[in-house]
Amino acid sequence: MGLLVSAQSIDYNTKKGYAANGYDVVSYFEDKAVEGKTEFSTKFDGVSYKFSSQGNLDMFTANPEKYAPQYGGYCAYAVAVSGKKVSINPETFEIRDDKLYLFYNKGKTNTLEFWKKESPVELQAKADVNWEKIKNKK
Repeated sequence: MGLLVSAQSIDYNTKKGYAANGYDVVSYFEDKAVEGKTEFSTKFDGVSYKFSSQGNLDMFTANPEKYAPQYGGYCAYAVAVSGKKVSINPETFEIRDDKLYLFYNKGKTNTLEFWKKESPVELQAKADVNWEKIKNKK
């Protein structure tokens, strides 16, 4: 029997007021980082999302869990390695096992490159464990 936790208690990265810094989370699954438009927006789990088209908004609305970024939209590498919530560069992403992972990328620090060079499978497992510990902390 699992413990029920209110989904709203998860701390999401909502820099610029939106998940994924206002980028279209559906477009990532087409291997594109596209900024969303205010006229195509919705809320899921108390968080605002923007999309580049009505079609992508409809796809998200039909299955939001599929498209919502992992780890509340924080940097997957930072969650894995340090158990910390770090902002992301919305153009640095990976789709792995049909899930969206976002990464910090500034200057010479591209955590997606570190993630790929090290062991993504191990890092993913560490991030899953760490996220359970930090996901409700603001």
